[in-house]
Amino acid sequence: MDYKLYEEYIILQALLKEVGVIQSGGAIKGFLQEFPVFFNGEKEERRRKKIRIGDVINIPSHDVNIIIVAPTEAEQREYEENKAEKERVAQLVKQLNAQNKKSKPQTTSSHKTNNNRQKKAPVRFPGT
Repeated sequence: MDYKLYEEYIILQALLKEVGVIQSGGAIKGFLQEFPVFFNGEKEERRRKKIRIGDVINIPSHDVNIIIVAPTEAEQREYEENKAEKERVAQLVKQLNAQNKKSKPQTTSSHKTNNNRQKKAPVRFPGT
């Protein structure tokens, strides 16, 4: 299988999670102890090993062979645009959360309800 790498590198743990070999990043330690993973033909046991374009990852027990390839210029451009949009949205969410926090009235003992419960906190926006 070919894997298109849009950044300078990806760590082994993230790569195996992204291609679906492991379920979570935390599972890598046990996975590497149980199954041999080969990086460019040599056994690799470091979960944070940096994988770059041109590298080959082989996991014989799972019949997985991953070749790291470069994306086309158009694919790289689209990736950069999507990344910039995600960053822009994250900044907007942070600003909205900050505004929401500033506009939230301070609760004191006089604001408590009859059952000594305080008002619920405002809903937070996802991603922060």
